Amino acid sequence: MKRLAIVLAALSLAIQWPLWFGHGGWIRVWTLQRTLQELDRKNADLQARNAALSAEISSLHGGSEAIEERARHDLHMIKPGETFFQFASSANEAASRSASDTASGARGANSHP
Repeated sequence: MKRLAIVLAALSLAIQWPLWFGHGGWIRVWTLQRTLQELDRKNADLQARNAALSAEISSLHGGSEAIEERARHDLHMIKPGETFFQFASSANEAASRSASDTASGARGANSHP
């Protein structure tokens, strides 16, 4: 009787082993699910970035206001007769402001003083 119990236990382990540790086992499935969730998050971030870039491209194609705004912000251009005021801010504030603008993709008229 003990021998039969040992044989049944061994067969049970032999059947369970591929289910848990085999190529298509549960541990592999859990690992792949975590990887898939991480890739889905990355894809969502990239889709948001692409949407922001697409909106910026259409804005640049659509009118001169966006081009003027980019020239003012990126190239520090000033119209004739304008007076340029630049407000000094701490390095941490400026870095966080530029990081938030880059992350959001927003470039509003009042984004930068």
